[in-house]
Amino acid sequence: MNAPPELLIAAIADMLAGDRHVAIGAASPIPGAAALLAQAEARAQGDRMHVTILHSETENPFTDGSRELFDAACQGRIDTFFLGGVQIDGQANINLVGVGAYPAMKKRFSGSFGSALMYFAVPKVILFREEHSPRTLVETVDFISAPGSSAPAVWRPGGCHALVTGRCVFGFAEDRFRLDRLHPGETVETVTAQTGFAFDPGNPTETAPPNPVRQDLIREVVAPKVAAFYPEFAARVWGI
Repeated sequence: MNAPPELLIAAIADMLAGDRHVAIGAASPIPGAAALLAQAEARAQGDRMHVTILHSETENPFTDGSRELFDAACQGRIDTFFLGGVQIDGQANINLVGVGAYPAMKKRFSGSFGSALMYFAVPKVILFREEHSPRTLVETVDFISAPGSSAPAVWRPGGCHALVTGRCVFGFAEDRFRLDRLHPGETVETVTAQTGFAFDPGNPTETAPPNPVRQDLIREVVAPKVAAFYPEFAARVWGI
């Protein structure tokens, strides 16, 4: 069972505290809303946080699309980026190409685009996949669009920081996921049963729902912005 979107938004926003620049790719309403929440909270404290949402006309300063995004990442001007995948495995490899043995895959998807570059260049990459099932979280991906880790001799300032799903939050260290937080109603056993890879059970705490102040920020400040570029999501979650 997936956690409520507002809980996921708040959980992700916690990971963005102190960032200078958070960038969001396409089809990512929950990470996008989380970045806008973190930005609103930073502004309330007198701090600055820049948020770039490629799917938005108002929250995207780039005029040359992904080329400027890639330039900014390679220049070290993006602190956090979000990636997802048709499949994600226990080594934090992601698959955006398709399911089945390559090249004769059973089903093809849009492809890797710039995921490999961003995974290598951005210091903190947060993987996000709302569906948490053995279908999406697999032992080994069918195709590696972007690797979760690299050999010691490979220069790589970027990499996986965490994996957020509709059931929990995993941290990532030493090429292995660690269970850090359980969303309400989940246990180590329920997460294990729905995860196709082995992970460190850790000592997870329960993900806290947004407090009233945060909830007001989400609904009054963030939601109207999200409605401009993710109207179907905003209508479903907030009725606007």
